[in-house]
Amino acid sequence: MQKSKQGRHMQIGLFRSKARRADRCVRGLNHPAGRQTWAIIPAIVLAVATSLAPMPAVASDLVGVASVIDGDTLEIRGVRIRLHGIDAPESRQSCMRASGARWRCGQQAALALSDRIGRRTINCAVRDVDRYDRAIAVCTQGNQDLNRWLVSEGWAVAYRRYSRDYIGAETAARSAGRNIWSGQFVMPWDWRRGQRLP
Repeated sequence: MQKSKQGRHMQIGLFRSKARRADRCVRGLNHPAGRQTWAIIPAIVLAVATSLAPMPAVASDLVGVASVIDGDTLEIRGVRIRLHGIDAPESRQSCMRASGARWRCGQQAALALSDRIGRRTINCAVRDVDRYDRAIAVCTQGNQDLNRWLVSEGWAVAYRRYSRDYIGAETAARSAGRNIWSGQFVMPWDWRRGQRLP
């Protein structure tokens, strides 16, 4: 009986001690130092979560058979790839030949790229990821730089805002009057802003 009472007294004492500690903890939240401590916890949780989140692969290769989305965008196994350093006419964009006839240069650029790569494997060296989560890459087939090929053939222009890699290829295509350079066209970045041929 005596042991039972002593045991109950110890349990009650232990309970009171825990209650006092919990009370101090709660009161500590109202203290400025306590509020500051609790305020940084979400920031710590966010930092840990961010560090554990998978990062997009930047310096890697995408290899496989590609689908052509438009004149400067491909897809390999569900990954969209924007060709680095070039800009091709948009799919709905028209250009004008020297004769004054309009033609679907954006559609033709995509078809030319599709014909060039066929169903053969290509290798895309990823350099970055853009705001639309597309891989930015230089794609090759064998020893052929497809980005350069598009500009050299007059199906795309050097995208100077992001790269100076293909300016020489553009100059040669313009001098030869190849494809879009055979007449008039609106630069793709201006076309996207609403500018059209007269």
